[in-house]
Amino acid sequence: MKVRTGRRGLAGITAAAGVVAVAVVVAPSATAAPLAVPAATSAAADWAPADSAAITPGVVTESAGGGSCTSNFIHTSGDRTFIGQAAHCAGTGEATETNGCDSRTGPLGTAVTILAADGTERAGTLAYSSWITMQENGETDPDVCQFNDFALVELDPADVADVNPSLPFFGGPVGVDDDGVPAGEQVFSYGNSPLRMGVQELSPKVGVSAGDVGGGFSHEIYTISPGVPGDSGSGFLDADGEAIGLLSTLNLAPLPASNGVSDLAMALAYANAHGGFDEDVELVPGTEEYTALPAGVPLAAVAPAPGQPIGG
Repeated sequence: MKVRTGRRGLAGITAAAGVVAVAVVVAPSATAAPLAVPAATSAAADWAPADSAAITPGVVTESAGGGSCTSNFIHTSGDRTFIGQAAHCAGTGEATETNGCDSRTGPLGTAVTILAADGTERAGTLAYSSWITMQENGETDPDVCQFNDFALVELDPADVADVNPSLPFFGGPVGVDDDGVPAGEQVFSYGNSPLRMGVQELSPKVGVSAGDVGGGFSHEIYTISPGVPGDSGSGFLDADGEAIGLLSTLNLAPLPASNGVSDLAMALAYANAHGGFDEDVELVPGTEEYTALPAGVPLAAVAPAPGQPIGG
């Protein structure tokens, strides 16, 4: 069973959690013909310096009627700029509603508050949701319905000058990974759940893949400390600094304490094929060089724990 990692309020995984949902694991099945994978691109914008930017990957988003989540990466479509989050962050249904093709969710245009790193609150708007799009399209592929958990929050043009696309701590992303995450591959992430009470040392996470599921639409990941409610949507990088996906679930079975990570390349391809954008949505690479071991950080802080389970 799986638990959604978006959250409402500070009750965590208790009955008061709101956007924390339990899901049954869906066995991998045949999928439709693969969608074209979008390339990463540099936007025609002067990004704010990484060390002073107010809006970066990893800031918290709060969707009206939904929950608090961690944002993933910066994306653009023409002159529009977005920050990514999980689609279920705007979910309005019961905790058991986990299938994106029939789960209740706030509509496009839902107000999203971005808790900027400078302490201000910026106004965003839900501009794309895989859940809404799949429901409108009558999607029936069980893997896509279960694992396509991606949304885009459009930023106010006035706030774009305060954005930097680099993932905190690790830097990058350098592009989009499009070949899956085989078992044993090392991964890196940055969660920002309010449950961590602002302790930044708990945000960087390093782990290892236990393999792909859902026809490649999701990856089972173990990190030293698993993603918790409020980490939903946080971005994951592979060992090369490529963006592999975003946190969707905390898994209780069959791989206890692992996380389900929605594949970003497939989610972006679906958005571009069905989301109604005038120009393709593309990942914005970070301005900061990617490194798995930032200067001054001990190796033990970014090494997977001994005996961490790997398996499909």
